Amino acid sequence: MSTHVAIVGAYGSAGVAVAQRLADIPDIELTLVDDGDPGGGLCILRGCMPSKEVLSAAEHRFVARHDDRLDGPLPAVDTDRVVETKNEHTANFAAHRRAAVESLAEHDDVRFLTERATFVDDRTLRVGDRTLEPDYVVVATGSTVTVPDLPGIEDVPVETSADVLDTTDLGDSGIVMGFGYIGLELVPYLAEAGGMDLTVIEHDDRPLDEADSPFGDDLLSYYREAFDITVLTNTYEKRVEPTDDGGIKMVLETNGTEETVEADQLFAFTGRRPALDGLGLDETPLDPEPGWVRDTMQARDDERVFVVGDANGKEPILHVAKEQGFLAASNIHAHREGGQLTEYENTHHHVVFSGLGVLPYARVGHSAESARDAGLEHITVTREAASDGVFKTKNVADGRGRLVVGTDGAVLGWQGLHYHADVMAKTMQVIVEMGLDVRDLPDRAYHPTTPEILDSLFREAATELDS
Repeated sequence: MSTHVAIVGAYGSAGVAVAQRLADIPDIELTLVDDGDPGGGLCILRGCMPSKEVLSAAEHRFVARHDDRLDGPLPAVDTDRVVETKNEHTANFAAHRRAAVESLAEHDDVRFLTERATFVDDRTLRVGDRTLEPDYVVVATGSTVTVPDLPGIEDVPVETSADVLDTTDLGDSGIVMGFGYIGLELVPYLAEAGGMDLTVIEHDDRPLDEADSPFGDDLLSYYREAFDITVLTNTYEKRVEPTDDGGIKMVLETNGTEETVEADQLFAFTGRRPALDGLGLDETPLDPEPGWVRDTMQARDDERVFVVGDANGKEPILHVAKEQGFLAASNIHAHREGGQLTEYENTHHHVVFSGLGVLPYARVGHSAESARDAGLEHITVTREAASDGVFKTKNVADGRGRLVVGTDGAVLGWQGLHYHADVMAKTMQVIVEMGLDVRDLPDRAYHPTTPEILDSLFREAATELDS
């Protein structure tokens, strides 16, 4: 007897991963559901791919502006061309994803419905004029941007990260709410591509919550100096209202004192939330509160409903979505066979394309702070990028790297805030996930390259362990 699995959100990275793993398993009937237009998934259409495209254009201008070895007029960023090129590329990427989903639908036991799915009862879905009662449901509906519930915000225009990716007309000034990874990536773009005078609101002492404090302090200084951005720390939004000339006025509070700032535009880079609206969860026992999805990817209130990717709110990152999708597929198969289910375990692995990608932040595994919180015996070594000549020769001598090593020699974690840190993240992922001993790692490069900063960290940690 076959098992019927319905995947709601089949175009996204998580949904595709589930479908690909289940499509070739005997006796599984798949119904793929997605009403996305044009379809292709968040990462392709509104996330990773298009954001890196627009950042790269501003990066080229920024690099030229900061190199005193160059002469001549500074080029402007053609935002019309940036958006046009971005749209061309994302359309091709999305078409490739749609083709992959449509090819799955050619399997004998797979069908694809391009309509909206809504729960009407426990594991009962209404899809167009059809009613489905599958044995398992996978929710992979992704996430959507959030706008804070601030007094007066409904009376002013607000631009989110999705809007910025399509905008070609930037004002002279802006106020930015949200200085997490989205803000860290898009704020320099607004400053460099649009020449905007920006005021950024940061609730804490520094940005980059997941990093040890020196990294956030470095980045804060870099944004203020390299991009001439005003970042107000320990500051909170109180209310906002329109101005008579079509701009916006915001009242802020810093240490109990109120002040007012005005600008042409208001940006909300305040994160994303699971896209569950309109899914009809109130017709089921499912309650999307914190902890509603177990590490097996099963919903706490229904073991035959699996929630993967951004939709479960655990960690909205592309590679995580894929891994959760593959795991959910394996666990659905195990569950129907009465086998043991596996919990998702993820090594911390984040990359933020801060500083337009010239000064990216990457972390794999533990920071020094998280290692302390976990009670792990460890040592920490840190190296400034300026200590390595190769960074100076490339005119990118900002930032630092840090290695966290257990007293047994195992590399527990690494952080990099420097040029090419994003590229080095894969090397450090292999080292951390394999639990390699820092004393066993090659500590030499075969040519002067930026990974020499890793060699220096390896040598210093090994020396400290053996001393």
